[in-house]
Amino acid sequence: MTAAVGDAPGRVVVVGGGLAGLTAAIALADAGRPVLLLEGSPRLGGLTRSYRHGDLLVDNGQHVFLRCCDRYRAFLERLGVTSLVHLQPRLDVPVLEPGRPPARLRRTGLPAPLHLSRSLATYGPLSLRQRLAAVRGALALTRVDPADPATDQRSFGEWLAEHGQDPRTVAALWDLVGIATLNAPAGQASLALAATVFQLGLLNTADAGDIGWAMVPLARLHAEPAAAALAAAGAEVRTGARVDGLVRDPDGWRVQLRSGAEERADAVVLAVPPPQAEQLLPAGAVDLPAGWAEQLGASPIVNVHVVYDRQVLTEPFVAALGSPVQFAFDRTEQVGLATGQCIGVSLSAADAFIDLPTAQLRALIEPALAALLPPAREAVVTDVFVTRERAATFRPKPGSAALRPGAATAVPGLVVAGAWTDTGWPATMEGAVRSGEGAAAALLSIPSPRPDILGAAA
Repeated sequence: MTAAVGDAPGRVVVVGGGLAGLTAAIALADAGRPVLLLEGSPRLGGLTRSYRHGDLLVDNGQHVFLRCCDRYRAFLERLGVTSLVHLQPRLDVPVLEPGRPPARLRRTGLPAPLHLSRSLATYGPLSLRQRLAAVRGALALTRVDPADPATDQRSFGEWLAEHGQDPRTVAALWDLVGIATLNAPAGQASLALAATVFQLGLLNTADAGDIGWAMVPLARLHAEPAAAALAAAGAEVRTGARVDGLVRDPDGWRVQLRSGAEERADAVVLAVPPPQAEQLLPAGAVDLPAGWAEQLGASPIVNVHVVYDRQVLTEPFVAALGSPVQFAFDRTEQVGLATGQCIGVSLSAADAFIDLPTAQLRALIEPALAALLPPAREAVVTDVFVTRERAATFRPKPGSAALRPGAATAVPGLVVAGAWTDTGWPATMEGAVRSGEGAAAALLSIPSPRPDILGAAA
């Protein structure tokens, strides 16, 4: 049972400077609360950060969003950076497979669910029989209730098999979308989370799945403007400030830093990854079993950046089938490359890749790109570098919903935030922002901006 947090008029310490913590801190500062944000690493941004690789400013991953991500888009508006992202006017995903003609998944101007009918009817990677089965499966998926606890106990793969989706259809359609958004293949993903993704992103509203991406490094899209917004609102931000303890006393909270310093607070937003949250939360703060963070688990993402001496990809991005490449993005402008082209290859659910040395990943990805992109066969590779996130997301496995707490805890004045909390969404930028908004709303005793999760695409 969680306690009502109540109005917390005094100082709030936000622990964690990822999207969830930044969102909560800005919302609280905008409401007039004195805010101190503490981030343990040297930079803000959390799992959406940038780093230097020589002269390039490189993101730690290929982070995209959808038109239905209304709270993330509102966050960008609050930061004044909407001009720094591109949002497709209509969903359009080029799909490449070695030895096959290119295909596309794109919508028309028809209302849902007819907006994808033409694309599915001509989708070359599937036979006519498989396309018809996919349409039936999509219609059945619209009737799944993601909020039913029984739905979360089932795997998406099991459900797909029961509804006539053969392995090729799963690979060429459902996993094409699902692995990138859920960070898990269908057989390892919760049906509830998969239904949320497909209903919100593709099935309920025609334009919901239009894809957006940053035109600048994420540090310039999130961290730098968020720091400026917090400073303008009177909040204080400290990086390199690792929190090692939270102590509740009659006067509020003592936030203990690894440096030995201590900060006082009337309320705390704990916006850190699950293992750190479990370590810092007071006993009984959340109704979860011991070891819940380990049970929730983590799923990795690997990104292989390949720099060519010339252009090899003419699309902003492509999806791939029958290849170790899942998605390949043109990142040339974003990283600041002056000549040639930088291709970022995104490998989600990357358990098989996370520990491979860079040389092995290069030996795998270079020929795979050459098989997909004919111009790459004649181009010279001038650099290859890899980013790895071992705990990019929680594992969205069946039963994971029971391990995701809400914002309010059983301890007054303490709330939690993070894409791993109970947002109803998988671990996405939208989920992180929603969690930050929910944490701030709990402390301010106001309704969340969008309490109806499925209403985002209604």
